[in-house]
Amino acid sequence: MVTKPPADDPAQDAPVIGPPGRAAAGLPAVAHTVRVAGEQMGAARSLRTLLKVNQKDGFDCPGCAWPEESGKRHRAEFCENGAKAVAEEATLRRVTPEFFAEHPVTELAGRSGYWLGQQGRITEPMYLAEGSDHYTPVSWEQAFAVVAEELAALSSPDEAVFYTSGRTSNEAAFLFQLFVREFGTNNLPDCSNMCHESSGSALTETLGVGKGSVSLEDLHRADLIVVAGQNPGTNHPRMLIALEKAKAAGARIISVNPLPEAGLQRFKNPQNPLSLLRGTPLADLFLQIRIGGDQALFRLLNRLIVETDGAVDEEFVREHTHGFEEFAAAARSADWAETLTATGLERAEIERALELVLASERTVVCWAMGLTQHKHAVATIREVVNFLLLRGAVGRPGAGVCPVRGHSNVQGDRTMGIFERPAPAFLDALEKEFGFAPPRHHGFDVVRSIRALRDGDAKVFFAMGGNFVAASPDTAVTEAALRRARLTVQVSTKLNRSHVVTGRRALILPTLGRTDRDVQSGGRQFVTVEDSMGMVHASRGNLPPASPSLLSEPAIVARLARAVLGSGSRTPWEEFERDYGAIRDRIARVVPGFEDFNTRVARPGGFTLPHAPRDERRFPTATGRANFTAAPVEYPRVPEGRLLLQTLRSHDQYNTTVYGLDDRYRGVRGGRRVVLVHPEDAGRLGLADGAYVDLVGEWRDGVERRAPGFRVVHYPTARGCAAAYYPETNVLVPLDSTADTSNTPASKSVVVRLEPRDG
Repeated sequence: MVTKPPADDPAQDAPVIGPPGRAAAGLPAVAHTVRVAGEQMGAARSLRTLLKVNQKDGFDCPGCAWPEESGKRHRAEFCENGAKAVAEEATLRRVTPEFFAEHPVTELAGRSGYWLGQQGRITEPMYLAEGSDHYTPVSWEQAFAVVAEELAALSSPDEAVFYTSGRTSNEAAFLFQLFVREFGTNNLPDCSNMCHESSGSALTETLGVGKGSVSLEDLHRADLIVVAGQNPGTNHPRMLIALEKAKAAGARIISVNPLPEAGLQRFKNPQNPLSLLRGTPLADLFLQIRIGGDQALFRLLNRLIVETDGAVDEEFVREHTHGFEEFAAAARSADWAETLTATGLERAEIERALELVLASERTVVCWAMGLTQHKHAVATIREVVNFLLLRGAVGRPGAGVCPVRGHSNVQGDRTMGIFERPAPAFLDALEKEFGFAPPRHHGFDVVRSIRALRDGDAKVFFAMGGNFVAASPDTAVTEAALRRARLTVQVSTKLNRSHVVTGRRALILPTLGRTDRDVQSGGRQFVTVEDSMGMVHASRGNLPPASPSLLSEPAIVARLARAVLGSGSRTPWEEFERDYGAIRDRIARVVPGFEDFNTRVARPGGFTLPHAPRDERRFPTATGRANFTAAPVEYPRVPEGRLLLQTLRSHDQYNTTVYGLDDRYRGVRGGRRVVLVHPEDAGRLGLADGAYVDLVGEWRDGVERRAPGFRVVHYPTARGCAAAYYPETNVLVPLDSTADTSNTPASKSVVVRLEPRDG
């Protein structure tokens, strides 16, 4: 039997603290997964659904973008968090018009994101009229008419913002950007702006392609894998299986992180009885770095490589790179004392890391938000590229760059053209194929979109999935900006914070999820996604839709385009809604690498997109070579009595979706308002374990940003550093505190003071 969602809001309760967990998987994880799935879907539905996750004839997990094995796949090809994501989407709980009649928006706005998400799937299009406090049901035709009316009233197409989340399929993303550009704007911010934009910026400049260069097979063949600023155990659990396989083949693994993470300390693989019994210690070396010290670490390692006879791959540097001499001069100036200050590491730890580096012919560096969300994030990732170029570790089997993407198709959305700064060649191809002149000026990214809404320069906000309000920085500013809009529209499967922070008018457009069967007038359809390593494959839902009123995302875009663009559009929107194969035929003619798309994606497992640096050691940069760079070393400086805070996920969380209120790997149960602080730092600040504090952000604008009521947890973080969960701490991230070049919010380096308060 499926339980009812919580009537109260347990996310508001005080957390209980216990000892941190040790295993990233194992019998407790299996039992927990089975329980959560059963609560949402029921036993029979859970089994039927989970056995289709990430299978060649099934659907792509709506969670992370980690790739699947190319050969035979395990029947349980999902992780604990993937099962939770599927359970949340395939839940039997429903949010009906009666729910909205019972709950005014002002009441829902006081609920936690966890409570909202637990209510279930939205069944009907809903409309919030100006001045009303209740959503009411509306027909699809009326909903599209409201959007068309507001867009027609704008003085310029650039007064509308069209956001995309990483869940959106390739087909829906391509149609969405096509509609938006035919409407007349490049205002296409997406979740990449808040996560791996720094990676794309750095890799495009240095290697010519803003994506990772490795495959799963490369990880399996590596001699050394560096996992920097990433927690696979919580955020990409299936990655641990790849690391376990690499470890069994002889690879060494270095973990670079401010927090000790259970998954890299001891992995218990539930698909491997021996591993489940004994556990596998994955990390050979744990470098507990201070937040933001990664650039300094890699710069010093690069100096030591340059100064070691025979360590530089001179043939590769000579034949394939540019800028070595300028870079080498900067590297030789790296200072041991400054590096130890920036990183908080011991000299012996860095020397041990160097030994592992020099012993490796095939090195992969993996990273995630711990590197990308700092002011100097792009410079840090460039330094990682320098590190690999010195060793010739790009375009070599078993070696390369591995930015580990978060949401399941966030990389594919960008490939399909969801980007506020499109390449001229992409726009040329779009114009040739569809016969209209797309706008050429750059649009708004996420941060600039919030500013535009705040300042009244944007008046309509349309979100294709995601939870923009909870994902964005500077929560108070973001919410006030959205409330200034004339219309906010959310294409969603479930409720989240963005549905209750609205413009004057608002729409909720419910859509099919990955698990849902998609049948159009042209027959049963499938969509495609691109994983973190450039594999494109099909995704076919197998469950009856949560409601007969739901539309797929491609259908929503196609009908919206017809309502907004009218008869003046020559694009065959009806054909695209009827048959997604017609969309793929057009993608094949516009996007390089997708030639003969329909034929190639029909093969089990799909196909791999070309990657010039990996495939040919060809670097499509401005110089025609891989570029060394030589930025000054930066790292955060923290005033006395303050700590450097990073925002992070709990284990019961994916992006902004909270699956539960426990983080058993860190010993937190029943709540989320905790701040992890090293015991010595807490002692210096006079804060006992269990004390309650307000987190108060300090930034150069002098604005006080406060997150109240956090319980102090003594935890072995890096000294001088602290950690707390988002989105609760997004309020502390200033809108204008962003990475140079990429404009990504600097959510991993927030200076805070901890003000004691009563419990």
